Amino acid sequence: MSDVTQKDVDHALEVLELTLPVTSETLARARRVSLYNWDPARYANLTNNPKQYTQAYKKAEEMTKLVEASYALLSAVLVPDDSETNSSNSTS
Repeated sequence: MSDVTQKDVDHALEVLELTLPVTSETLARARRVSLYNWDPARYANLTNNPKQYTQAYKKAEEMTKLVEASYALLSAVLVPDDSETNSSNSTS
């Protein structure tokens, strides 16, 4: 994850429609909302045209992957991992 640039972080924030500072709760909520909005079956069902349905489904699949990647990037870079500190304290 050392190759992450500020541009990558900015793009991930844009995809999830977030601004700094980001907490784990706001990040999780933004992911949930984005995945709901870009659910392929739901998004594609906005049309009755088979060709448009296929195009919309593919677009929604791509956006779902982008949302997941953005979430993974931001959770690794911006949100401190509380479970690491808790597990190291409990094993002592």
